[in-house]
Amino acid sequence: MIPIGRPAKILLIDSNVYFAKKLGDALKREGFEVISSTQAAFALTTLEYDAPAAIVCATNLREMGALEIAKIIHADPKNSALPVIALGDGSQRALMEAFQAGCDDYIDRRRTPATIASHVRNIVTSKAEGFQPTQMLAQADTSMSGSLSHTDLPGVLQMLGHAHQTGALHINAANADAVLFFDAGEIRHAECGSLFGDEAVVHIVKSVHGGGTGVYKFLYGSTSTQHTVLRNATDLMLDAMREFDEGARDMADKEAL
Repeated sequence: MIPIGRPAKILLIDSNVYFAKKLGDALKREGFEVISSTQAAFALTTLEYDAPAAIVCATNLREMGALEIAKIIHADPKNSALPVIALGDGSQRALMEAFQAGCDDYIDRRRTPATIASHVRNIVTSKAEGFQPTQMLAQADTSMSGSLSHTDLPGVLQMLGHAHQTGALHINAANADAVLFFDAGEIRHAECGSLFGDEAVVHIVKSVHGGGTGVYKFLYGSTSTQHTVLRNATDLMLDAMREFDEGARDMADKEAL
């Protein structure tokens, strides 16, 4: 939860001091207090007495980067809800590796500091107001919704999986009008137009990622009697990212002719 009455604190970990200074200034303009370090090990020593609202950490650090620190932090019940946001090279493979490691989001470090800082603010706000386990919600809070321009769909799927949620995720975007049913964090049934099951999940992730905009709404407790999704979400997302990359390469080759 973001503290009331004082700025939320961001722990920024990056070995590029110049980049960290630029990003730190941008985060401060977004209203955050920023603590910077060049080593991820520093984060582990400060959490006990000075926990931040989120950790923003590079993936390419020499000894321990965002992927390693996310696993360590989220394995500790006291810090399992602490968002870890990875900064990387922007590739789809790196994005999926970040989510597989338990990072709450992944940002391309080649973006402008102002864009990254704004994205961090959206993530922290979303975590504080939305992505909570069902048992932590007030009785009246029966759904969760948000913008896919603020949170990538793979991130939404990963967070629902990590929280072992049961319910229906409705997606309305330019290239997809779909629903995915979760059972204790596993995708059990998916449909999008005439597509069902594994094929629908791949199509949804690929289409929404390509579109970049849209909205989602998760209805807690909604279930489906159908069981059409047979593979795990991570494998399906990797397939979708691979097909998206191949499509982008084919398009680039055609334009080059």
